[in-house]
Amino acid sequence: MSLPKDPYILLSYVNMKLRDRYSSLTEFCEEEGEDEPAITAALASIDYSYDPVKNAFK
Repeated sequence: MSLPKDPYILLSYVNMKLRDRYSSLTEFCEEEGEDEPAITAALASIDYSYDPVKNAFK
């Protein structure tokens, strides 16, 4: 599945996956074959950054 293009939908999708299935953003990207810097940049464009302690974009 390709990731949502809209950053707000991407935020919801990635946080759901992190909450329900993956212990880290790196694990999510490795398992799903996604580009971690691209996800981080897309969500930074709407002022969200990854918090590894909470395992979520905040």
